[in-house]
Amino acid sequence: MHHFHYIRKRLFCEAVAVESLVQKHGTPLYVYSQRTLTEHFQRLDRAFAPLDHQICFAVKSNGNLCVLRALANLGSGFDIVSGGELRRVLAAGADPRRCVFAGVGKTGAEIEFALRRGVCYFNVESVPELERLNRIAARLNKVAPVAVRVNPNVEAFTHAKITTGTYANKFGIAFEQVEAVYDLAAKMKNLRLRGLQMHIGSQLTRVSPFAKAVRKVLPLARRLAEKYELEFFNIGGGLGIVYQPALASGPENWWKTPAAKDILTPERYGADLAPLLEPLGLKILLEPGRFIVGNAGILVTRVEYVKRTGKKTFVIVDAAMNDLIRPAFYDAYHEIIPLTRKNGAALKTDVVGGVCESGDYFCKNRPLPKVVEGDYLALMSAGAYGFVMASNYNARPLAAEVLVNGNQSAVARQRQPVEAIWSGEKLAPWLK
Repeated sequence: MHHFHYIRKRLFCEAVAVESLVQKHGTPLYVYSQRTLTEHFQRLDRAFAPLDHQICFAVKSNGNLCVLRALANLGSGFDIVSGGELRRVLAAGADPRRCVFAGVGKTGAEIEFALRRGVCYFNVESVPELERLNRIAARLNKVAPVAVRVNPNVEAFTHAKITTGTYANKFGIAFEQVEAVYDLAAKMKNLRLRGLQMHIGSQLTRVSPFAKAVRKVLPLARRLAEKYELEFFNIGGGLGIVYQPALASGPENWWKTPAAKDILTPERYGADLAPLLEPLGLKILLEPGRFIVGNAGILVTRVEYVKRTGKKTFVIVDAAMNDLIRPAFYDAYHEIIPLTRKNGAALKTDVVGGVCESGDYFCKNRPLPKVVEGDYLALMSAGAYGFVMASNYNARPLAAEVLVNGNQSAVARQRQPVEAIWSGEKLAPWLK
């Protein structure tokens, strides 16, 4: 469900016409619906109401300060994977004690900063990381709270670049080795074992891989909980969203569309997993990102040229792969719709950006309404892994971001001045 909809052929975000935002802020422009991310958070929260639980939003999916503050106000914790993400959470006014620090490559400086700020705990991904944590905590005269990330070797049946739960991936510690790692960690004087964590991948649209992984790990979790008095079991994130057709029947009916009938919903997720987890008696942590914010955001772009080659129709827009890399990187689908609904026959179209790469495209050979220079298009479901993966490739400035709440809107990030791209650079002395 989301709150982007047409009213008299004009696209609205909640009660605000998207075209009015474009007139104020230009394009490319990310627009986020606060009502959408709020409702998604609350749906997942209700689905796990029978359990003692905590949702920790995955900051890597969308780190905008407005998004983080809105979720903190709802009671969310945060899943962070870098010192920079921790600083973002702090800048948003959130509580570091509700942050879980994950990632395979934590530096010494990041660990020290997180310990000093009092994060909830560290998801540990290797024995060398345990040893580093113990050394740094001893030097600071602190005790580092930890949970080991178990790799259950369960196939998530998602894109190869976002699966994380098999032995072919860099994440976690092999299932068969985890108990020995806990025994080792228990001997380290400056570590405190608080829980167990797992995460098998992203954009999962069926509940069965989650259930399979939980069933496999539960006996291990019970043994470790009894032996080390663990407090929680973190089952990770990975809930997928519908990327097509996100607007097929409007926000009130889209879960009923054929493309959505088999999608994993938070209600199905909770109904299947809560009965498995309840007998464990531990607090359950979840780390969703995309599910909460993915369908809460769009990227708006202006048509610059319509180019016909005889074999192809290219719609060249002012957004590009540096603004939204998912189609180029994952061959990902994003529904593309005009800000003003159009009648007439659809035309097979490639929507492409201006970056000097053949891979810079948003769709290929897709039937779309006929558009002309000056029209605006919205790339739907761009709230997750959109702006956070943006770059300055081709010396292109970063897009602006806007948050909408009802009939209100506010700039969540100003458009980057082009001069800011090289503001940290300087000429070597011998070049002056």
